[in-house]
Amino acid sequence: MKRFLPLLIILPLLIWVGCEEEQDTTPPSVTIISPQDGSTVSDSVTITCMSSDDEGVEKVELWVDGVSTGVIDDIEPYSLVWNTTTYENGTYTIVVRSYDTSGNTTDSDPITLTIYKTVELWGEYYSILNTTVLDLVGNGLTGPIPPEIGNLTNLTYLGLNSNQLTGSIPPEIGNLTNLTELVLFGNELTGEIPSEIGNLTNLEYLRLDNNQLTGEIPPEIGNLTNLTHLYLNSNELTGEIPESICELTNLNWSPDFIDWSYSYLYNNQLCPPYPSCVEDYVGGQDTSGCD
Repeated sequence: MKRFLPLLIILPLLIWVGCEEEQDTTPPSVTIISPQDGSTVSDSVTITCMSSDDEGVEKVELWVDGVSTGVIDDIEPYSLVWNTTTYENGTYTIVVRSYDTSGNTTDSDPITLTIYKTVELWGEYYSILNTTVLDLVGNGLTGPIPPEIGNLTNLTYLGLNSNQLTGSIPPEIGNLTNLTELVLFGNELTGEIPSEIGNLTNLEYLRLDNNQLTGEIPPEIGNLTNLTHLYLNSNELTGEIPESICELTNLNWSPDFIDWSYSYLYNNQLCPPYPSCVEDYVGGQDTSGCD
């Protein structure tokens, strides 16, 4: 019996050494899915990610600018809610750290997110989250429309008419995809109508009349299929009217003000031939510059 004692001592040792050799050293993988790198965020933003491991993921953790936020999730699908209200406006580096069940960790590729809690326009501050209506009609506003207006992505109504605004309509206006009414008439706006206006597919009411807009009507205007009212009159628009305007089937092209749905193109420099859907309604045009 005594000769078997050394074996009884050595065998557990061999088993222990074997287990040590098989210890998991492979770290997990982790990838941020949303939001997209470079996005602008405010208030609370949900960061989603995918993480996997050959032995199992214990948890994922949110890090901002190299500091743990203490926000974790241990159940798939992984999502981490970042409360940005305690941070200043600015750009931050976001990393998700994954922990597997063996204590190995991996950091995701970083993304950058920019916090904008408020937007300053003409000396006033507006909440990005809560501002749905911006009505500054006849407020004596001057200068260009700030591109920062494109950060007010919850706007449904934007009224800047009857001011002294100058310069071009900023392409950032195309970020306001919740708009149903965009009213810019009666200013001194110049330049072309930006093609990004075609992003505003919820628009029902569009007034750009009585400005000094130039160039051609962008074909992207045909994307605005919910339009019932369209005013482009009394500008300096040139070139041919795009055929895509016939996609605006909710417009009634009658010039009758009694009709609640109507459109105006008159008093520009638009050249024939005109699309069949509007040829009877273009009104007076200066065609002296047409070929």
